[in-house]
Amino acid sequence: MSERETINGSPVTEEQIAAWAAEAEAGYDVAALKKRGRGRPGRGADPSQVVALRLTTEELATLDALAHREHKSRSELIRDALAAYAA
Repeated sequence: MSERETINGSPVTEEQIAAWAAEAEAGYDVAALKKRGRGRPGRGADPSQVVALRLTTEELATLDALAHREHKSRSELIRDALAAYAA
């Protein structure tokens, strides 16, 4: 497995893949899976909106580097920055 494979900034290990495979082979509770619903989970009581944002190559590289260091997504960093600015 490539060292570049990550989930939320954390490397995916061979041990994690083996655990996922064992879980899948043991079977899933289909009723529990169906309760989860479709799409991304909500962030709160109200629906979320997607907002497009244009960034330069340099801005995007800076954002991605910080996201990697902080183990966060781009969206999480942008929301954190907005919350800090509004405070």
